[in-house]
Amino acid sequence: MENEKRTDRNAGMELDENRLSDILSVSQIKATDTYETPPQIIWIDNSTIATLGNFSASTGKAKSKKTFNVSALVAASLAGKQVLNYRAHLPEGKRRILYVDTEQSRFHCHTVLGRILRLAGLPTTTDSENLDFICLREYSPFVRMGVIDYALRQRKDYGLVIIDGIRDLMLDINNTGESVEVINKMMEWSSKYDLHIHCVLHLNKGDNNVRGHIGTEMSNKAETVLVISKSNENPNVSEVHALHIREKEFKPFAFAVDDNGLPVIAENHSFDSNVKLKTRTVFTDLSIEQHREALSAAFEDKPIKGFENMLQALMSSYEAVGFKRGRSVMIKLLQYLTENLKLIVKRDKLFYYDVTPAETMLFEEE
Repeated sequence: MENEKRTDRNAGMELDENRLSDILSVSQIKATDTYETPPQIIWIDNSTIATLGNFSASTGKAKSKKTFNVSALVAASLAGKQVLNYRAHLPEGKRRILYVDTEQSRFHCHTVLGRILRLAGLPTTTDSENLDFICLREYSPFVRMGVIDYALRQRKDYGLVIIDGIRDLMLDINNTGESVEVINKMMEWSSKYDLHIHCVLHLNKGDNNVRGHIGTEMSNKAETVLVISKSNENPNVSEVHALHIREKEFKPFAFAVDDNGLPVIAENHSFDSNVKLKTRTVFTDLSIEQHREALSAAFEDKPIKGFENMLQALMSSYEAVGFKRGRSVMIKLLQYLTENLKLIVKRDKLFYYDVTPAETMLFEEE
């Protein structure tokens, strides 16, 4: 199985000339081409948060009611009506939904399924013809990826796919290669099958940053990233904010869980204007592996002469790992790498990358 995995990951290195020519040809964008605007399928108020051919995500800390929130999103898509502040409409021929849970037991998955059906106003004793719910908790990340891929190849009428637990599609959420591979799969599946994928990922316990390198990649590539967080004033209320959105930002809303176990809008809830979520990753959030990957690319096994050349090299190499920032931030980053992490050493006018393993567990998650 591992051999198969390595072969698949290295497939890009083995493409022959004909295959490369085909890819180059179909990848060209021409002025004479015409493209339709991707169909919008999910909204919050008047802000579009999901279109076909893209992927989005929701994130939050443990017990923030992320699954209650995604249940409402799915129910709105299943019923074609508003649930909480979500409005949805899946187009004809794309009204089927695939819900993949990688974390919970079958009992809890069944509970979520029942909640979705009740929110959609559908009977809980009959399977909906437009909703497939699968539980992949007991399988390896490689098998989970394979099953999802197989399911998407079998049906052409999926318009929405939920992956509740994207981190379980990989072994290490801080592994750069795995993170890029998983995010590339999200982009491939959503584009190839003309559907929308919504992923669920945890926030770190200690801050409001999405977990690991996979979180950084997801924030950079996703159409929308929602954050579900407990209210500071009322722990029974959860708030929904936009961490990242390509469309205009929507007004945050809040919900609670009623006596029937269903999420409902928290009326008259007041948001704490003094609490602001971090909307961008800072360089101290990057893992030591990400720093080393960027520095290896910047230095290319030789020193760099001059301050400005050093900054330009950092800007280019850090953008490649998903951290694109301007000159002022790079100056602070260079100081941090030199004085705090001691990964860069300056002698006279030359900067050197210290590849010896020193410092290093400053960025271990949780």
